[in-house]
Amino acid sequence: MARGLAVLVVSALVLSGCATVRDSRVNPFNWFGGGSGGGRVVQSADAAANPLIPQRRNSVLRNDAPEVYPGRPVGQIAELSFEPRPGGAILRVTGVADTPNVFDVRLTRAEAAEEPGTVTFTLEAVQAQGPAGATVAARSVTAAAWLADQELAGVSEIRVQGARNVQVARR
Repeated sequence: MARGLAVLVVSALVLSGCATVRDSRVNPFNWFGGGSGGGRVVQSADAAANPLIPQRRNSVLRNDAPEVYPGRPVGQIAELSFEPRPGGAILRVTGVADTPNVFDVRLTRAEAAEEPGTVTFTLEAVQAQGPAGATVAARSVTAAAWLADQELAGVSEIRVQGARNVQVARR
């Protein structure tokens, strides 16, 4: 009984190792030579496409559509801090939304509004409809962004805009 159990355990370990040693001679599926499959010629419409890289297909689990952020600017920018760190700086912004139901807060770069030497951000959030009489603490949101030294080269002013005001940090 013990000998049979030992043989069973050893054979199970040997066969489970075959899954990780796919192309070796230890794998019994490779012992008698594989079938000779003909090579498949792939014609690509793009001459620069690499035939070794598989083409992406639509899938149920993956959505290739670009993400659309539904946020809109936060009502007012209350506080702006620019904290230099080794390798860059942290830009931290606190804003006060119009309603307390605010989530998914982001600092988005407003490149269309930028001037030379200025970086412009917009504090945006997804704002659900809700009561308008909540306290300021319930409506406050904070977001931060890391700015590398390469991004800050030649920048003397950082602007953050909300729906009703703009705050500026100068370097």
